Amino acid sequence: MTGLSPNHPMLVREGRSDGMTMSAEVSMFHPLGPKTLEDWLAEEQPDDGSRLELIWGYLHMTPPPGGPHQYAAGELFAELRAAVRAAGRTDLTALPAVGVRISTPFRIGVIPDVAVVSVAPDRVNFGADELVLAVEVWSTGNTRAERDTKIAAYASARVPYLWIVELPAGRPAKFWGFTLGETGYRQEVFAGDGETVKAPGPVPVVVDTGQLR
Repeated sequence: MTGLSPNHPMLVREGRSDGMTMSAEVSMFHPLGPKTLEDWLAEEQPDDGSRLELIWGYLHMTPPPGGPHQYAAGELFAELRAAVRAAGRTDLTALPAVGVRISTPFRIGVIPDVAVVSVAPDRVNFGADELVLAVEVWSTGNTRAERDTKIAAYASARVPYLWIVELPAGRPAKFWGFTLGETGYRQEVFAGDGETVKAPGPVPVVVDTGQLR
């Protein structure tokens, strides 16, 4: 699909009449909890597949992702890894579910479902300035507050590319691709109902939403 969808429900228009520039509906000014990035990094990640993230200084545990989530994330990881290799980009690495230190002042550390980083994968976690593309796969269990916060965090950290996949219960997968503008993320593409689209990113990737289920 080459046309754009209506705005992603977690993003809003900002500053342009064509509605193409988006930013998260959440301020980065937020009461902070007691936990720091160092505290988060010192925590052991659960061994049952749950993910422990740091949001506004509070530890946030999400339950282990289910099969549909892991299938979609796995497909996108495989596509990105193949695309990075095909492009000969030895400066980039595609990784599944790694810790990213988004912001020390705002005390945010997250685990995107898939990441493309600009360094070798020889470390336990990565800095926000090393994150080139973040992929988030969302289902009905992800709250709006969680989604808004992550979008705002990626934008504030100046992550160049963001992909969002939604897996509505009993419905086809939906895909949004964004690039970072001056004031927020700009929606470049949308695909759903089994459509295929060229996704924005550091390397050429074609996403087939029919393969995400």
